[in-house]
Amino acid sequence: MTTSQLAAYIGVMAGVTYLVRMLPIVIFRKKIKSRFVTDFLYYVPYAVLGAMTIPAVLFSTGSIISAAAGLIAAVLLAFKDKGLLAVAAAACIAAFAVEAVMHFVF
Repeated sequence: MTTSQLAAYIGVMAGVTYLVRMLPIVIFRKKIKSRFVTDFLYYVPYAVLGAMTIPAVLFSTGSIISAAAGLIAAVLLAFKDKGLLAVAAAACIAAFAVEAVMHFVF
């Protein structure tokens, strides 16, 4: 890769990033009055985060079973309003424990 190619790649990425952030400001100058649109725009970040995170979580360990155990532990603790550190630690421990049990049983 040459320096000019790298500069072009960085320029294109900067332009795309700028457009994604600038277009909503230009298009929606007035307050959005449609309840459907505001609700849709409110939930989009959560849906995108879930769509990107859940597949990565399920294929992050050696087995989908241990990954699912960690995911279930995380979801249960998150619904009980536990902190981020507790949720992450419990998910790791659950996935590790299930992986260890599967290693000894199978």
